[in-house]
Amino acid sequence: MIVEVVGGAGSAPEVRVSDVDELKRLHLAVGAVTPEEADEALRAAGLGRLSGADTAFLDVAALRAAAEPQASAADWGANFDGMVEYARGKGWVGDDGASLQAHVETAASG
Repeated sequence: MIVEVVGGAGSAPEVRVSDVDELKRLHLAVGAVTPEEADEALRAAGLGRLSGADTAFLDVAALRAAAEPQASAADWGANFDGMVEYARGKGWVGDDGASLQAHVETAASG
């Protein structure tokens, strides 16, 4: 699953969730926006926040709410829960226990 923050010149950054059926990988893809703009957009969308240049924390409930309507697999909910539990087992959770740690990648789109 990919959470994307993209924007163009003169436009406010947009947050979207894509590749929702791919639950073996979770990351934040940042397009042509500054880290500050990406953080602000994530917070405004209620999906999470940046923590430095390479790490984001994504809210589990908000992520599920944004992704589930796009899912095509009948067992998506169980697979999502499995992804969350795997991340918890690896220690990839925020201090609040309600967010997952994700790495940040620079996206080609923007």
